[in-house]
Amino acid sequence: MSESSAAAAEAVAARFEELYGSAPDGVWAAPGRVNLIGEHTDYNDGFVMPFALPHTAVAAVSRRDDGVVRLHSDDIGGRVVELSVDDLVPESDKRWTAYPAGVVWALREAGHAVTGADVHLASSVPAGAGLSSSAALEVVVALALNDLYDLGLRGWQLARLSQRAENVYVGAPVGIMDQTASACCEAGHALFLDTRDLSQRQIPFDLAAEGMRLLVVDTRVKHSHSEGEYGKRREGCEKGAALLGVDALRDVAHDDLDAALARLGDDEEVRRLVRHVVTEDRRVEQVVSLLESGDTRAIGPLLIEGHASLRDDFRVSCPELDLVVDTAASAGALGARMTGGGFGGSAIVLVEEGDVPAVTKAVEEAFAEAGFKTPRVFEAVPSAGARRVR
Repeated sequence: MSESSAAAAEAVAARFEELYGSAPDGVWAAPGRVNLIGEHTDYNDGFVMPFALPHTAVAAVSRRDDGVVRLHSDDIGGRVVELSVDDLVPESDKRWTAYPAGVVWALREAGHAVTGADVHLASSVPAGAGLSSSAALEVVVALALNDLYDLGLRGWQLARLSQRAENVYVGAPVGIMDQTASACCEAGHALFLDTRDLSQRQIPFDLAAEGMRLLVVDTRVKHSHSEGEYGKRREGCEKGAALLGVDALRDVAHDDLDAALARLGDDEEVRRLVRHVVTEDRRVEQVVSLLESGDTRAIGPLLIEGHASLRDDFRVSCPELDLVVDTAASAGALGARMTGGGFGGSAIVLVEEGDVPAVTKAVEEAFAEAGFKTPRVFEAVPSAGARRVR
């Protein structure tokens, strides 16, 4: 554990003791994620390729046996929120507390005898930036309760329960990628995940060793998965699968795409959604092949191609995201694309190490000229998934 991680764990533990009057039973951390490729494919049973960030949600937690959950976050402030485990009802809470409370609800609904907890949280994952701050919050609480109650659940199981918490308790129709990335990623690797059967392969992804960097550009345009546009895309994909007679769009082979689109007739919206998902699954497989063959620089054009598909077919980009991609490419980046659910959030930019200052400057100047908020730019380093840190 790095010195900064250790310091964060100590700070969260000390704050827990101030709030609750005793030391926590332990401290856990779960990361946000960047998705290298494979966007809006997870709820279509497709392929994704995320990796974990060094930015984490940290939770100090103690077990309770009286049916009470007490929640506090340094990021939100305010008083400790006290809830009864017996009173947890899906979509009844519109505050930040719905995420950790939803995990308690999901565990109990699955038959695990969770009888309460004291929780204090602090997160360095930028909220609303498309980097899965909510999944990190869910997974860190799920892991803590798994350990404290000796539930014996594995990472993918914690991810499933965390997804259910967000889908049903929070009411956001997210796929399984974010929670699995937070729970299961390994340092120095990207996670090739088949979201149908949750099979995983850790793909080595050490850009620094090859003289490259991957930048995250947070546009500071906030988004929310619980808003209607995300749900509309998911419903459209489900409609496309039904019209094509398949269980999910994952089942449409890339070689059969033209024939499938022809069968959809003049339903242009569904045609666009289907085209994106099928071609995006293909791009994930191509990126995996290139990384495994050591041809990392060749993934750049696939990132740009993926962004164009998200912009034109899935229509989840925004002017700020498009500006990052276009400017970075013009300034010499190897590749760039939006990452996350869209409607704001962040873009990723693959660059040669020596080009980082010039590309960063070009993006910042383009934002200033357009009158946009100054973006936050930082390097994304593939990091470890959820773990106990104290």
